[in-house]
Amino acid sequence: MRLNLANTLRRSAANGPGERFVVWVQGCPLACPGCWNPDTWSFDPRRMVEVNAMAEEILAVQGIEGVTFTGGEPFIQGRALASLGRIVQDAGLSVLVFTGFERAELVGHARQELLEVTDVLVTGRYSQAQRTTEQPWRGSSNQQVWFLTERYSASDLGHTATAEVHLAADGSVLLTGFPPDALRAGEATS
Repeated sequence: MRLNLANTLRRSAANGPGERFVVWVQGCPLACPGCWNPDTWSFDPRRMVEVNAMAEEILAVQGIEGVTFTGGEPFIQGRALASLGRIVQDAGLSVLVFTGFERAELVGHARQELLEVTDVLVTGRYSQAQRTTEQPWRGSSNQQVWFLTERYSASDLGHTATAEVHLAADGSVLLTGFPPDALRAGEATS
């Protein structure tokens, strides 16, 4: 089983509770206006990776608490991500999934498989009109956080960095998390 990936980040404190390995999947049918990741919308193959190879890459990172699936739209690759989620959970890591779908839309076997290995689920389409930087793990106020297992609770929401800037060896810059508007626009902040 293979995943079509847009990007990965070995360590992040801005994409859920604790330090996490982040997996951005490629492909999203929702195309929310103002989306932070429009380069992930296309379903064209970008970086095809076997589930077991991705699991090995994740499990080689010491000291992380969990894995975050984002995108693109993770539930479009539900079966493959469910397989990956089972592997990392069996190794003691947690799974957080960001989706543009509403919880009621997560029907069907592949989507249910991914839900079964999800500890925290953040649902809802991004809405530019409802943009917020005040609610942890959400880009717009219409989005909801669901704690699907007892591993985390609402008290964990405040223990996350809001945004991070990562500089890669090739000189590229990755801004991730939920940055304030000034940082998104590339303005200097104090």
